[in-house]
Amino acid sequence: MSTLNIGLIGAGRIGRLHAEHLAHRIPEANLLAVSDLFVEAARRCAADFGIPQVYQSHQAILERPDIEAVVICTSTDTHPQMIEEAAAAGKHIFCEKPIGFDLHRIDRALAAVERAGVKLQIGFNRRFDPNFRRVRELVAGGEIGEPHILRITSRDPSPPPLDYIKVSGGLFLDMTIHDFDMARYLIGDEVEEVYTVAGVLVDPAIGAAGDVDTAVVTLRFGNGVLGTIDNSRQAVYGYDQRVEVFGSGGCVVADNNYPNTAVVSDARSVHRDLPLNFFMERYVESYVAEMRAFVASVLRDEEPPVTGRDGRIPVVMGYAARRSLDEHRPVRLDEVG
Repeated sequence: MSTLNIGLIGAGRIGRLHAEHLAHRIPEANLLAVSDLFVEAARRCAADFGIPQVYQSHQAILERPDIEAVVICTSTDTHPQMIEEAAAAGKHIFCEKPIGFDLHRIDRALAAVERAGVKLQIGFNRRFDPNFRRVRELVAGGEIGEPHILRITSRDPSPPPLDYIKVSGGLFLDMTIHDFDMARYLIGDEVEEVYTVAGVLVDPAIGAAGDVDTAVVTLRFGNGVLGTIDNSRQAVYGYDQRVEVFGSGGCVVADNNYPNTAVVSDARSVHRDLPLNFFMERYVESYVAEMRAFVASVLRDEEPPVTGRDGRIPVVMGYAARRSLDEHRPVRLDEVG
């Protein structure tokens, strides 16, 4: 069996998740090293998942000729630079979303990848969720006729820490960006225009930090499909992740994931347990599937399923959504770039 030698850059929460999967759930992956500026985090990660080598600097990973690919799990503002450096070192690259905040830096990183001839996959894991993938298959196969309306609901159980919100790029580049990617994926076409209404309905401190916590974004696709995305930073009943595509010949709906399928019926009500309450529970299998797909794309010399272009477009959509909110008007994506 062919294997891919991998180095992990960043040993925070998402880095540890990928480390566990690479070490224990993907036989084709050989995780050789982990780095983190907080070297103790890298040491803990290595100890927990049996990673042979620990570094503080990611450059040590890039300099190793035996490492063929890197998984970048650092803060978003470092992603373009990391991609450029990894490409220059001849490493194939998996990079967590978003690909970056600055479109010029993103373009420079994508140009570096193209020059180096390495592969780049962006971590939009929800494409690999079995529920959403089935919706995509049904839409693409014409099972509901021509799609007319897309609805995406994405609500977190609670807001992230305020310190994180201040550096996350805001709701549209941190949270809604997953839904922007999902919209393109499910419909199989590009969004041309967005219109946003939003407010601060959960925590005034989020507004004081310059962000919003509740939003509805309408989408107009090039093929005429109309879409809506609704987001909230706080759904008290759990992690709320649903999609619906309505078409000329029918409708397909993907519901939330639950810890079990038990439904209780009594004289007062019919009820069940709350949805899964955290993204690492809800999407654990999709994280495995996306990393398995990356490894396979390198070993088979195939294009990754989520390309650098796929990573760039949702950033453009995020900036268009924010501009729409600020200017109280629909914004075309070609206004942003």
